[in-house]
Amino acid sequence: MPASFQPDIRIQREDFDVNAEIARLSEGRADIGAVVTFSGLCRDEAGALSALELEHYPGMAEAEISRIAAEAIERWPLLGLTAIHRFGKIAPGENIVLVVAASSHRQAAFEAANFLMDYLKSRAPFWKKEHRVDGSTGGWVDAKEADDQAAARWKSR
Repeated sequence: MPASFQPDIRIQREDFDVNAEIARLSEGRADIGAVVTFSGLCRDEAGALSALELEHYPGMAEAEISRIAAEAIERWPLLGLTAIHRFGKIAPGENIVLVVAASSHRQAAFEAANFLMDYLKSRAPFWKKEHRVDGSTGGWVDAKEADDQAAARWKSR
């Protein structure tokens, strides 16, 4: 049975409120039994990063994330799906990405959220540049092989 909802896909400069997004998706919904979220933050383990700059190709990024979300909706019995990805300069500790997947049961919500994040990390058209505390830039950050491997596991399912 095809889903009777459109996923909420947003690419925005401004921050988001995780709790507000969960409420937006699930409020008044007695059919939802599980809501799984993933919130990705800007990390700086070495203390040298002042910001991570994220750029995207407007239109293409939304289309690609929508395509991936539609695939998740086909694979799992979801009742709601939100994906928000920020762009611009993001300081360590700030939100970068949010995925909220809702279903009647937890397994579908977990798997769909995991699937969507694996593809966002490896295939979504975003570019990252590091800005360091000393004023230098680290150049554009390449995708990690581990992210590609994580996304590849979904092809066999």
